[in-house]
Amino acid sequence: MSVVRVLARYRVALGGLMAAVTVWFSHPTTTSLVAGGAVAALGAALRLWAAGHVEKSREVTSSGPYRYTRHPLYLGSTIVGVGVALAAANLWLGLAIVGYLASTLTAAMKAEEAHLREKFGDAYDRYAARQAPMMARSFSWERAWRNREHHALAGLVAGLSLLALKVWYSRVFVGL
Repeated sequence: MSVVRVLARYRVALGGLMAAVTVWFSHPTTTSLVAGGAVAALGAALRLWAAGHVEKSREVTSSGPYRYTRHPLYLGSTIVGVGVALAAANLWLGLAIVGYLASTLTAAMKAEEAHLREKFGDAYDRYAARQAPMMARSFSWERAWRNREHHALAGLVAGLSLLALKVWYSRVFVGL
């Protein structure tokens, strides 16, 4: 199995490991948490919007954010990751997060594009070339739920909560 396929396949597990490393080595402050949380919330909103439009492995979606970018879920994940890196307030950790995102999401995009090209052929090629007709589909909460976007949201809330707990702990116990 190629490195690209391994990174694409295990990106979620590696993300869990990266999250644990982030919580452990972070040095969040109230300011970094608020700023990073705001950026991460924008990324989460983009992911939610995309998840409410996409019919994974059923069609080539071209509604919602898919009108503007081929990979809005990965773009949203990148923005979330940058927000978490800002919240963590550790330069080396931020660089590690960017490295994780660049390697795993690039691999995932390559694997996904190969899958879509194999499954949908010319329809995906026309979409990728911005020549496909745009869909008129409304956002659907049910579709976002079916795409398990609530898992990503819960993970973000849990991670930011742990960073907030570190801020509180450092104020209450370390700041004595």
